[in-house]
Amino acid sequence: MHFKAIQLETKPIITDTHTHLYSEEFSQDRDEMMQRAFAAGVSRFFIPAIDSAYTEAMYDLESKYPENVFLMTGVHPTHIKENYLDELQFVENELKKRKFYAIGEIGIDLYWDKTHLKEQQLAFKKQIQLAKEYQLPIVIHCREAFDEVFAVLEEEKSEDLFGIFHCFSGTYDQALQALSYNMKLGIGGVVTFKNGKIDQFLNKIDLEHIVLETDAPYLAPVPYRGKRNESSYLVNVIDKLSQIYGISESEIAKITTENSKAIFGI
Repeated sequence: MHFKAIQLETKPIITDTHTHLYSEEFSQDRDEMMQRAFAAGVSRFFIPAIDSAYTEAMYDLESKYPENVFLMTGVHPTHIKENYLDELQFVENELKKRKFYAIGEIGIDLYWDKTHLKEQQLAFKKQIQLAKEYQLPIVIHCREAFDEVFAVLEEEKSEDLFGIFHCFSGTYDQALQALSYNMKLGIGGVVTFKNGKIDQFLNKIDLEHIVLETDAPYLAPVPYRGKRNESSYLVNVIDKLSQIYGISESEIAKITTENSKAIFGI
């Protein structure tokens, strides 16, 4: 059975560029959660990969919502272990079989574990090269690893490297550096946090460089902070961005969706 969002012409399309809708967190109420998102105007969902174990769940989600769900492929940095070469080979094999809209989420994470830093760096670089080969954007995960991520991007920078710096939570200078590598900034619940800090400088970044995301089920915005996140909560992020940029919520939705089209090609 397929589900389709009903879009009212007067309501701008909202795009969630990063949401783990296949997560076990939604196993009890996934369809209801999707309907809440549709009702809020969120009808485009870009789905990052973690590793091969989640592939079947991602394909099932796409099959159920074929007009709304767009898949990425890749290996999440926290899932880079001893078998990372096998996981990278799996990504290569899937790329040969079918269409994806990005390579992600990929990058470096030194928050949870520093054991496999070298492997994370190698995997990040390899997946960037795959993105170039298939002319796809990358979606970067970076946690306590800005220097390490930027070092790889510096090595790989080129006109055909582009994408999204997912869940951007760095400084203004780091934002400018990310933009210099043809990245847009993925902005989600963190912008609503009192200690998030990015709200203090975001209005210095032109809105053409911003895309919306939830990272659901993680990082729910205020007033849901600490609870399970879901794509309908993007309206709370839009409300905050409307305050920061001094323009209407409708305009925020319109511009950020156009930005997502520029990245993902649809």
